[in-house]
Amino acid sequence: MRTFDFSSWQGLLSTFFGLAVITLIGVGIRIVVMQTIQQRRARENRQINERLRTLIAAYKTLGGSFTGNLTVDPRHLRDLRRSGESAGGLEAEALAGADDRRSVDRTRRMRDAVEAALSDIILLGTEEQVQLAAKAASELVAGRSVHTAELVVSLRDFIRRVLDLEPVPAQLSIPRQGPTRPAATRGKGDNTPKDGAKQGDDKGMGGGGSTGAGAGLGGLATGGEQDPHR
Repeated sequence: MRTFDFSSWQGLLSTFFGLAVITLIGVGIRIVVMQTIQQRRARENRQINERLRTLIAAYKTLGGSFTGNLTVDPRHLRDLRRSGESAGGLEAEALAGADDRRSVDRTRRMRDAVEAALSDIILLGTEEQVQLAAKAASELVAGRSVHTAELVVSLRDFIRRVLDLEPVPAQLSIPRQGPTRPAATRGKGDNTPKDGAKQGDDKGMGGGGSTGAGAGLGGLATGGEQDPHR
């Protein structure tokens, strides 16, 4: 091992230079290691955040309802039309009504949202959640109605555990949850006039009434004149 030489200026400078080089090498190694660790943690945090964001969105889709029909109807529009036609003409006509079309559209959008949520869970969920999601997807493919309450409970417990939240009390009774019902949309055949059109009609009627009133007053004034030669 080299000893420190303080007997001359040359020895003192060489000693300080050696210590500085060793210190710089140690600091550089430490910086590289710290940056590597920070990048790894940042990547892991991004993955966890993305996974949580996706699973929370799936939870809201699969468990946003507590009342009403909590099952997912797997039938497509062609299946509904086929069942209506086979049941009879009256039911087929009822199926073609505006209210039924809106109901069928809401059912279709609910099914599509549930299928997308199940796909996300199969990609990013835990082993238990993947099994439940695969089972639900198989039920949809087989054409059977699907309940999502069990999968919703698994998602809720996992999300609360990852966020370091207290578990839901065991004695607390939570109603069964089902898929979120999409909001109703205005149908294409709705002939209700908009506010602008209604105001335009009112203005047109007002203008027409004023013109007619002016014409009538003009006629009365003309008819009321006396002929000077009579």
